[in-house]
Amino acid sequence: MIVLAFLAQTLRIAIPYLFAASGGVISERSGLIGLGLEGYMLGGAFCGAVASYYSGSPWVGLLGAVAGGAALALLYALTAIRFRADQVVVGIAVNLLVTGATRFFLRLAFHSSANSPRVPGFGAEQSGTGLASLARNPLIWLGILAIAVMAWLLYRTPYGLRVRAAGEHPEAALSVGVPVDRVRYVAAALSGMLAALGGAYLALDQHQFSAEMTAGRGFIALAATIFGRWDPFRAALACLFFAAAETLQIQLQGAQVIPSQFVEMIPYALTIVALAGVVGRAVPPAALGKATE
Repeated sequence: MIVLAFLAQTLRIAIPYLFAASGGVISERSGLIGLGLEGYMLGGAFCGAVASYYSGSPWVGLLGAVAGGAALALLYALTAIRFRADQVVVGIAVNLLVTGATRFFLRLAFHSSANSPRVPGFGAEQSGTGLASLARNPLIWLGILAIAVMAWLLYRTPYGLRVRAAGEHPEAALSVGVPVDRVRYVAAALSGMLAALGGAYLALDQHQFSAEMTAGRGFIALAATIFGRWDPFRAALACLFFAAAETLQIQLQGAQVIPSQFVEMIPYALTIVALAGVVGRAVPPAALGKATE
């Protein structure tokens, strides 16, 4: 029973990572650095909560989240592709913009800069942690499906071939008629939508939006993308690894055998250790972060 509870909690924590890492894979494979994943997730969580609150339907909330994430990702893509801005700077700017904007519109919509009222969601009213409780949440299945669909899209479709060509040899792709900029815009939009679903999962599972509720999950998803060497299935395994570390952190906090300050460091310390072992050996897409000529 303890093992099953640990696995259920790990899966529950991994779902937003799976969504965001799926978006990170397609973004980076197209040549666009995925630093904006954190902003897409937070924006998706906010838009999902607002749409769910005013419509009374979590499904409408999902549509609102997807629209918000796509808009933010296209803003990033427009700046990076059309105006050739530095992708690292733009990604950080998107994250800062969303952090401030969500607080502003949170106060505007709900007269609070901390959290929203209760919104309709998919999580049970009495929060459960078992596998049966998770199975009733459609976003659990969508998160798992996102990995398989992303792998199929990248490796089994003509568009996936174009994405990989845009990220590796954009000049060669252009020479045979591949519209590299258009491919990157679509990849950015997909990245934003997927990451936003990860944010919507957090808001709808908790039935509430809280300021900065993503708490760095977008950056951990980006780390999982790199740790997984830009492959959807490997990235998914990395997400499960980081989610297991976070579950262990929660269990240790409950046991109170280690000072809480050290326990809270576990997921982030493992992220650094994991990346330290991969960076240098993992080969990113050759054109990652480079504008087309």
